Amino acid sequence: MSFLKKLFGLGSAGEPAAATPAPSQEHNGFLIRATPYKEAGRFQLSGVITREIDGVVKEHSFIRADTFATMEDAVEMTFFKARQLIDQQGERILE
Repeated sequence: MSFLKKLFGLGSAGEPAAATPAPSQEHNGFLIRATPYKEAGRFQLSGVITREIDGVVKEHSFIRADTFATMEDAVEMTFFKARQLIDQQGERILE
């Protein structure tokens, strides 16, 4: 049975993994949250960019094909890609 638990990501004894807050940083007035997730033994680059505009919080989620061996590398590259998007598109990214 433990093989099936591992296969379906239930971990040991079927208990869910403890939730950890997503790392975040600010760039040019935008908040970037790194949300990488494990896929096929590697970490998929994923993140969320948010900003409050006229009292409304707007959000843009993104996922890239890039995968990494460690969560730390995935988080670092998520921040890099998000800063790139913000620098290239500015507030248009939230439309």
